Amino acid sequence: MKFGQGQKVIITGASTGIGRAIALELAKAGAQLGLIARREELLSAIVNEIQTLGGKAFYRVADISERKETLIGISELINCMGGIDILIANAGVGAPTTIQPFNVETQEKMIKVNLLGVIYCIEAVLQTMLASGKGQIVAISSLAGFKGLPGESGYTASKAGLNTFMEGMRIQLRPKNIFVSTICPGFIKTPMTEVNDEKDMPWLMDAETAASIIIKAIQRKAKVLRFPWQTSLLMRIVGFLPDWLIERVMKKYNENPPMPKTPL
Repeated sequence: MKFGQGQKVIITGASTGIGRAIALELAKAGAQLGLIARREELLSAIVNEIQTLGGKAFYRVADISERKETLIGISELINCMGGIDILIANAGVGAPTTIQPFNVETQEKMIKVNLLGVIYCIEAVLQTMLASGKGQIVAISSLAGFKGLPGESGYTASKAGLNTFMEGMRIQLRPKNIFVSTICPGFIKTPMTEVNDEKDMPWLMDAETAASIIIKAIQRKAKVLRFPWQTSLLMRIVGFLPDWLIERVMKKYNENPPMPKTPL
């Protein structure tokens, strides 16, 4: 059987970017989809597109940073689909960390979405998976989670926390026949990254290519995927660089950081 065919998959952050691309590819493969995001008009549009392709999809509007909304939305999707095989916790946000002013509210929102939001999603599916004795939990993290960077302290912290949380869950759920995967992409062309200058995003990849790579990793139940290899290698090298050099390289970025077009 083709991977995805007949499987029940819930995807968060499914209205744009990587989430949308994953949803469309899995729909073509015959998966039944439950989609979550904040903007109903975009969710409705992708569900209509999936139905046009002959696929089956449901959606619920929820802000992943809000626990109650997330639990209700995912619970309703599980009921609509009659179960769940795979959770893809893809929803994420990003914005620079500034020091004058020190934008604490922005850091709080990133941690709530990128870390706590994933935890809420896992809470929403875990008992169903444990009861059925099978399942797969996938979190879309980032290569940025492997190094604290000036001007990106909040974002890198949220992803580092996610990486270690998923690692612990992977080991804990191993004997329960629930597989856990952490996906760490580099720069992907999405609405979140469009405010950045492309020259500051080496080896930028389109969302459709990234989705294809991610789905293959999910299929083989990869523990951790870092891609593309060039950016992964670059981040490993950065980990050995002295602080003064990293500060100098990122000085221009921090003098005029690219802020999101809409509030987080």
